[in-house]
Amino acid sequence: MSTLGPDVAVGSLDPTLTATRSHAAMHVRDLSLGFGASTVLSGLNLDIPEGQITALIGPTGSGKTTFLRSLNRMNDKVSKHWHRGTILLGGSDIYGAGVQMMALRRRVGMVFQRPNPFPMSIAGNVLSGIRAHKIARKNHHKDIVETRLREVGLWDAVANRLNSSPFNLSGGQQQLLCLARALAIGPEVLLLDEPTSSLDPVTTESIEAMIRSLVPALTIIIVTHNLAQARRISDHTAFFYQGGLVEFNETAQLFDHPCDPETARYVSGRMG
Repeated sequence: MSTLGPDVAVGSLDPTLTATRSHAAMHVRDLSLGFGASTVLSGLNLDIPEGQITALIGPTGSGKTTFLRSLNRMNDKVSKHWHRGTILLGGSDIYGAGVQMMALRRRVGMVFQRPNPFPMSIAGNVLSGIRAHKIARKNHHKDIVETRLREVGLWDAVANRLNSSPFNLSGGQQQLLCLARALAIGPEVLLLDEPTSSLDPVTTESIEAMIRSLVPALTIIIVTHNLAQARRISDHTAFFYQGGLVEFNETAQLFDHPCDPETARYVSGRMG
């Protein structure tokens, strides 16, 4: 699906390796995932387009969130998790020997369904990853906080209370803060697990506009049950059903002219 471009040296999960970049940000090959005796997904093959938004849709239990969490190995924390196959980021298998988890999660960030600010100040939340990865000098911290909060449209609301608790913010503001925190460390890929599911329509519209503004500088993969949202903001859409990837295509093509009958049933509202 992707066309290989010129080789470009990029940071590797293993600092001793040299990786290459193509027009796909991540390559998934023959991937199967499960927990214990249960197989959640099997036989996945797809290339995630670089610098675009890819939506993952499908009924509850179809495996899309499990797949999303595999892209930065969040499933590793779950008991009896197993995988087969490969996920390539910059030419390196993220499940390969010697992969440094902090390095991986710096390159592939994640924002969860419910806002999860850390129990520290608003500014401290933005800087938490910066400090953990030691990627900026202290005299740059103030500028980083302002830049990232402006980027997500939160600066005007919190500029005078950066040392205050984030738990006094609204739910939408907390989610914007989590986005600013994820963006502060400069990821290549950002994973979003239903980031607006608990938010009102006005806040959802604001966050969607902000997400669109992040491409093409960033590759975004979003799980959403909101089909209208997938149509509005994504460039490509993947439809998951019964533990498999049924169809993956440009969003307009998948919604308006689906190739598979199950996809047609789902996007037309006749299933799920």
